[in-house]
Amino acid sequence: MAPDADAGKSTVSRSDPFAPLTSQLLPVGDSHEIYVESVGRADGIPAVYLHGGPGSGCQPDHRRLFDPERFHVILFDQRGAGRSRPKAGREDNTLPHLIADMEIIREKFGFERWIIVGGSWGATLALAYAQAHPNRVSGIVLRATFLGTRSELEGAFADVLRRFYPDLSEDFLGVLPPAERAKPLDAYWRRILDSDPAVHGPAARAWHDTERILSEHTSGRVRLDLNSLNSTGALPATPFMEAHYFQNDCFMKPGQLLAEASKLQGIPGIIVQGRYDLLCPPVTSHALAAVWPLSEVRFVEGAGHSLYGPGVRDAVMKAIADLASRVTG
Repeated sequence: MAPDADAGKSTVSRSDPFAPLTSQLLPVGDSHEIYVESVGRADGIPAVYLHGGPGSGCQPDHRRLFDPERFHVILFDQRGAGRSRPKAGREDNTLPHLIADMEIIREKFGFERWIIVGGSWGATLALAYAQAHPNRVSGIVLRATFLGTRSELEGAFADVLRRFYPDLSEDFLGVLPPAERAKPLDAYWRRILDSDPAVHGPAARAWHDTERILSEHTSGRVRLDLNSLNSTGALPATPFMEAHYFQNDCFMKPGQLLAEASKLQGIPGIIVQGRYDLLCPPVTSHALAAVWPLSEVRFVEGAGHSLYGPGVRDAVMKAIADLASRVTG
């Protein structure tokens, strides 16, 4: 439950073991307030869950990835996402800001070190945080490794899209004027961030729906509904934050996370990877594991990108439990 603007910290009934122990809007500076909740037992193993997107926000089911009798887990909506304020705020919203917010949260709860869990964009943030503050990380669980690089995005929205969904690729490109199709990603991000609803509306819907199809191993849709792109209904939130981050190379140097993987030395990790993930393919997890000695990749056969693909959620839960035993044993 999101608190009122001035509610501050609240304590929630424990009749549900997955109900938050506390929830609050935490000021982190730059006029941003971060929605933060804690779940589990106050003396449990410290952990933090990082949602994807960027811009999607945490969901109640994310709490259920952790055994409430074993963990003290923190979930929070990143700047501009979910219940954090200002809603959809992109000013003073960069990867270094998110890393600094995590340190504010960690210190607030008095954790010396914590387990970091994140998937897709959450994996990007997890790795960036761990490389910035390795002494604060006891272990890492990743799902669907995304290293925040332009080449990964080109691979998914150009190469993979064209080879696996040629009709969808034509729809995706067809949203753009012919003169902008040579560099479709730049054109999409520019249009999504345009202030004119007639420009950003169709682009945001097309980007969101294409990404959703690529994220599902067996999708119920394989084409864009071109007639709905100019709808006057509510727009999805994530394309705007994704365009902001992707247009700025996720506020990292090219290849930064692989280049600085040596900073993960001594940190154990488990990477859960869907075998048929079209957005974050196995080659990326393999490349990361090759330069991260204490990591292992666990493949989920018959699964794609989504946390809710066959076997993925269970594999993430098992990885969290196994890693916790490793770091506390």
